[in-house]
Amino acid sequence: MKICFATNNPKKIEEVKAALGDSFEIVSLKDIGCSDELPETGDTLEHNAFQKARYVKEHFGLDCFADDTGLEVDALQGEPGVFSGRYAGEPRSDERNIDLLLKNLGDTSLRTARFKTVIALLLEGDEYKFEGVAEGEILTMRTG
Repeated sequence: MKICFATNNPKKIEEVKAALGDSFEIVSLKDIGCSDELPETGDTLEHNAFQKARYVKEHFGLDCFADDTGLEVDALQGEPGVFSGRYAGEPRSDERNIDLLLKNLGDTSLRTARFKTVIALLLEGDEYKFEGVAEGEILTMRTG
């Protein structure tokens, strides 16, 4: 069965293919000829993941799964959350996002945070949602 993973990240594609084995033919956005910027206008990770998966299904006719991930920091009341990739504005920059996060945390001792991922799967007319969380803490400064 062919299914699109709504990404062009080769590492993600490789990891999913390794996890699923031969049970599915996993194709990327590039593989299906999609060069469109997928919509991510939702205010939740779930909304964005389903928005991307539905876009692929509607425009390319393939079953699809898509993910959205955000960093939720307790001292910042869950920010940056769904806005993690563009926390410091456009153009997107991991370096600027990290700098802003460290600045906003200041010297607070509350450093608990988590990465949360939502995966939306559209398969044979049904929709499924999967969530994963990785708990951790934000360091007080950059390392390395």
